[in-house]
Amino acid sequence: MEVVLNGIHANLRFSAAHIIPGHEFCGRLHGHSYIVDVKVKGKESGKFGFVIDFKDIKKIVRSICSKLDHKVLIPKNNDMMELEIKNDSVIFQIANKKYELPKEDCVLLDIKSTTAESLAKYFANLILKKIEEKNGYKISEIEVCVNEGIGQGAIFKKKVKK
Repeated sequence: MEVVLNGIHANLRFSAAHIIPGHEFCGRLHGHSYIVDVKVKGKESGKFGFVIDFKDIKKIVRSICSKLDHKVLIPKNNDMMELEIKNDSVIFQIANKKYELPKEDCVLLDIKSTTAESLAKYFANLILKKIEEKNGYKISEIEVCVNEGIGQGAIFKKKVKK
């Protein structure tokens, strides 16, 4: 069985700025209105026979979106960036461009890049972790699509090992 959340209709969205170091166009600081779609496969279980309660999965995804909303997304593991946290600032340099932003305006992500592909994987892993904390659900696979606007996104699928 599969549970599907359409990010547009379920209001699973966030707006954020990012930069893709070395890319001709995306190598400039810019932003998107992201939409997150989620599919969860698993065995129906529990008192109500849910794969997962819609309320639970929406709450998990919305909490992740809210942490990223209206922030600058900065990858902590990018070889093309020099990154420094100093007092209340995040300072990063890419080639000859140096940025200094208030720490409160940034989210440092433990990923190599803030591409839609990397963000989809980030979301999937975090969602799975949160589902596992809830217990009781028998999830076999998750699929997350992070859209950089309508009709343009990256999908990451992950099988759950039991």
